[in-house]
Amino acid sequence: MRIKQAMAGAALAAAALAGGQAASAEELNVAFFLEWPMPFQYAKVTGMYDKELGMKVNWTSFDTGTAMSAAMASGDINISVSQGVPPFVVATSAGQDLQVADIAVSYADNDNCVVRSELEIDKTNAKDLEGKKVAVPIGTAAHYGFLKQMEHFGVDTSTMEIVDMAPPDGAAALAQGAVDMACGWGGSLRRMKEHGNVLLTGDEKTKLGIKVFDVTSVPAGWAAEHGEILSKFLKVTAEANAMWNNGEKRDEMLAVIAKDAGMSVDATAATMATFTFPSVEEQLSEEWLGGGTQRFLKEVADFFVAQGQIPKARDSYDGAVNASYLQAAAKMMMK
Repeated sequence: MRIKQAMAGAALAAAALAGGQAASAEELNVAFFLEWPMPFQYAKVTGMYDKELGMKVNWTSFDTGTAMSAAMASGDINISVSQGVPPFVVATSAGQDLQVADIAVSYADNDNCVVRSELEIDKTNAKDLEGKKVAVPIGTAAHYGFLKQMEHFGVDTSTMEIVDMAPPDGAAALAQGAVDMACGWGGSLRRMKEHGNVLLTGDEKTKLGIKVFDVTSVPAGWAAEHGEILSKFLKVTAEANAMWNNGEKRDEMLAVIAKDAGMSVDATAATMATFTFPSVEEQLSEEWLGGGTQRFLKEVADFFVAQGQIPKARDSYDGAVNASYLQAAAKMMMK
């Protein structure tokens, strides 16, 4: 299947490039998503990172987490903010030495698949999706959610024409009627919903065990060499999250974040209302970096193996999570 070939290609590329990490600490190169508004963007725009780090921070936007993996493998990117779990799992399962440094955001309601309205397909007749054409960003959280939902509904995905499309392209294809269903997140998901409906809500997905969250990921070698830089970066991110969560500067932050994300203030507010930004204390708990994330990475990898999407999983993903940098950031915040 085309979908399997795309997954294999991404994994092989990541593994092949894994040795090319850049070690320069003169500038910091960070990946993020447009139309994916988060508190760190307030810190980005107002210079909080540059001031804390004492260095220039270069920000590059990406369409998918798989592209982030490739950029980290080539050494072009040092830190990826809000990389989805599935692309992280695909890369690390293929041998790329990446690590989770923190939990960026949890968002069960902001990653989903949308069925074209004209088909009149919902959760009561989801089997009718067999034989249909679907736009899915392969190797992403949306891809994992798509496969889990199809498994839940008993839909035979081998009968479907699955096309690898980044969410903006998938949204356009759905609007044009070129595909029957499209999967994605953020602004793209909002545009998809203008032309169709979701099969399951965020709460319904969560009850099925479809957790949806992103991480801040880093090449392990770069992080080991530049641990203080990474910890300071995580400190600023945590401060921005705390500022957003306490609500005191929310209106000011919202305007800045919206402009940086390339969105209207209303759309930004609506999107961020579906996001949860865990505190440092929560992230360091058993639920997240204390063991829960490691187990979930293994669950996702084993599921992809069972689905034939990747050849093998690691025996354990404990080494793919390193909470020490966030722990150091927490100590910096207490000073």
